[in-house]
Amino acid sequence: MAALQTWTEALKSSRKTVFISDGKRKIHYLFSDGKEMTEEYDLKTDELIVRRWRHRSPLGAQSPWEVEVGEPSVSRLGSQASEFIRESSSNPVFMRKDTKTKFQWIIQNLAYEKELISVFVEPAERCIVIKTSYKKYFKKFHIPDLDRYQLPLDSAALSSTHANNTLTIRYKKPKEILKGEQELLKELKGLRGLT
Repeated sequence: MAALQTWTEALKSSRKTVFISDGKRKIHYLFSDGKEMTEEYDLKTDELIVRRWRHRSPLGAQSPWEVEVGEPSVSRLGSQASEFIRESSSNPVFMRKDTKTKFQWIIQNLAYEKELISVFVEPAERCIVIKTSYKKYFKKFHIPDLDRYQLPLDSAALSSTHANNTLTIRYKKPKEILKGEQELLKELKGLRGLT
């Protein structure tokens, strides 16, 4: 419960700037430790579309934005400056797109049969693992929201589907996170936004 209060307190005590444009509520958070977070919510559905983080290095330089939720902002084909070596467009693409009640990850271009793919929780490492039976694809990822609230992973909350070379993984949000998100959204709606 202390982690829940710590994360909630950090959100409440952060400096917030709210913008409303293009049908989105955009919030910039500046935390006391120098970290920054931006979020974008759909104005009609109140669903989180994008969440990005960045921090300062020990020497004060800003890191590039790291996408936690939403599509990666960097082209998956690599830098435009590199004309000769590019990442294949058929490589699997991993992204997170949450719904109101579930954390959701989508892996596109995963051209393996459903029977060959296994998705499971690794409680010792606090992560979800995806792997194929013949070791052609392997990925471990954490759920930062659960880490911030210091909540355990539950295998029963995990589900997955595979169709059209796309693997969709869903993890049911715990009630503590749902409550925290509702309280945050209520506070954000009360803030005046710049248009």
